[in-house]
Amino acid sequence: MSIIGVIPSRWGSTRFPGKSLAPLCGKPLVKWVVEACLRAKTLDEVVVATDEPRIAEAVAGCGARVAMTRPDHPSGTDRVAEAANAKDGDIVVNIQGDEPLIDPALIDSVAAKLKHDDRWQMSTACAPITSLADLLARTIVKVVLDSQDGALYFSRLPIPCRRDGEPDLGTGLYQRHIGIYGYRGAFLKRLVAEPPCALEKSESLEQLRAMWLGGRIGVVRTRELGIGVDRPEDVAVVEKLIRERGLA
Repeated sequence: MSIIGVIPSRWGSTRFPGKSLAPLCGKPLVKWVVEACLRAKTLDEVVVATDEPRIAEAVAGCGARVAMTRPDHPSGTDRVAEAANAKDGDIVVNIQGDEPLIDPALIDSVAAKLKHDDRWQMSTACAPITSLADLLARTIVKVVLDSQDGALYFSRLPIPCRRDGEPDLGTGLYQRHIGIYGYRGAFLKRLVAEPPCALEKSESLEQLRAMWLGGRIGVVRTRELGIGVDRPEDVAVVEKLIRERGLA
C-alpha cells in the first residue's frame, strides 16, 4: 500500500485567476501547500496535479512530483485520479490547492481513517458549527454523522433540521464539512468512471456521488477549519496568519 497526497492546482479560477501562483510572504501559494504536505508523516509521495506549465515550473525541485494532467477534466477529483494513477490497494489523499495553512496532522488523520479501518471507502473531515450564520450559509457544507462518525448526508442547507425552535449548536449535531478527501484507489477509479448523479447535481457536491454509489465515508473530527485563498483580498489575511504562526 502507498499513501499518495495529491494537490490539484489549476490556473483558471472565476474569482481569482492564477491564484496558485499568488505570492504569500514571497512564496507562491501552491508551494506553501506542498511544504505543508511534506510535513505530513503518512504520505509516501506528494504530487501536484496541474495542466499549467507555469505552476509546474513554480514547484519544480521542491520535493513534490509534478503530474501534467489533461486540461478538460470536469472536476478536481478527476484530475487527482489521473495524477495519482493509484493501484487498487493504495490510498489517495486529495488536498485542496488553495489552503496554505493546511494542518499536516489533519492530512495524517484522514489517511489513517482508511489505513486502519476497512469499513470506509472514503474519508474526510468536519468541524463544529458555532454560529447560526454559518449554519444557514449555503456556501458552508454541512454533514450529519452516524454513531461511528460515518457520513449520513452532506447538504448546503442546515441539517439536521430542528422541527421545533432554533437549532441548538451546543449538541454537537451541527458539523461543517472540511474539504479534504481520502480515497481507496479502487473506489476512486469507480467514482470518476460514473457520471454525476441527481443528488450531486442538485447540491453541487461531488461527495454525494460516492454516497449514491453506496460508498461509506468515514469522517475525522477536527477544530481546524483551514484558511482558503478564494479572492485577492484573502492574501493579506493569510499572510498575517503566516507571520503570526512564525512560518515566515
